[in-house]
Amino acid sequence: MKSINKIAAALGIISLISCSDKLAPVRKDAVKPTIVTQKLPHDTDDPSIWIHPTDPSKSIIIGTDKDTDGGLYAFDLNGKIIKKSIPLKRPNNVDIAYGLLIDGVKVDVAVTTERESNTIRIFSLPDLNPIDNGGIPVFEGEVLRDPMGIALYTRPSDKKIFAIVGRKSGPSGSYLWQYELSGSGKMATATVVRKFGEYSGKKEIEAIAVDNELGTVLYCDEQFGIRKYNADPALNDNKELVLFGRNHFKADNEGIAIYKTTPTTGYILVSNQQANTFMVYPREGADGNSNNYPLLAEIPTSTIECDGADVTSSNLGGEFKNGLFVAMSNGMTFHYYAWDLIQQRIDQAKKK
Repeated sequence: MKSINKIAAALGIISLISCSDKLAPVRKDAVKPTIVTQKLPHDTDDPSIWIHPTDPSKSIIIGTDKDTDGGLYAFDLNGKIIKKSIPLKRPNNVDIAYGLLIDGVKVDVAVTTERESNTIRIFSLPDLNPIDNGGIPVFEGEVLRDPMGIALYTRPSDKKIFAIVGRKSGPSGSYLWQYELSGSGKMATATVVRKFGEYSGKKEIEAIAVDNELGTVLYCDEQFGIRKYNADPALNDNKELVLFGRNHFKADNEGIAIYKTTPTTGYILVSNQQANTFMVYPREGADGNSNNYPLLAEIPTSTIECDGADVTSSNLGGEFKNGLFVAMSNGMTFHYYAWDLIQQRIDQAKKK
């Protein structure tokens, strides 16, 4: 534990959430973060990146503080807290979408799961004002609710936005529920349009990511693998496309982030939580097969037991000209990594 604390101190982390000896140590060859954010009061869990429409250097990171007295926090690109939402009851994961149509006005939104109230909460961006009339109930009529994971899908054909929501536990075949987001009277609403998703029963499903351009949703069935489905509910296709990453993780496979080098190519990064590494797969698949996901690289990072991550290839300026990778770390912080640091390790792995 002393070695972990030394590493944490070196990264500006004064204390860890847990004092357990079970916390995974950071590897000596780990990528060092470009920036470590200010600490949150309770427990960081999941970040999402909002890109400013006219000045990318003013983009912000929205992160969850997972506690009964938690909330969403906005950080600038220097890791400074610039705003907090209204108090929320254990917000777990968060995702962002652009241009939700409400009364004819396009509004960028952050949507988070509020676990203790069995709702999703919707906030306008960048002001972080609630626009959901106090919360939208999810998994209504179910015994197992406890919403955790969330990802937003923007359908390219009509720009409609859908929230795909996961929970602490649920039945295989309908573990995830998909909601179409809309709005009127200056408030956002949500209507369930689909129930899908296989579940191994091993642990839980929290990390969910959507690839808008490829029209797919990926989610981590923890300690079992990564599952892939079509994202568009209009396809009426609830068949699993592929299950991959079965034997690549020490224990939990958690946060998922998708880095886009072109509209159809790039990388899928998945947290190998108890190893403090990220596993990297080809976004487009391999050998002409979009459902073939060989492991390209395992990248050790300085994040401690990471739950959630996000990434963008947009030029945010400064050290983030080729993009930004952000990941939660035990110790109530988020770590920012200039994408170049991650790409360098991927390139090194490809040469081996």
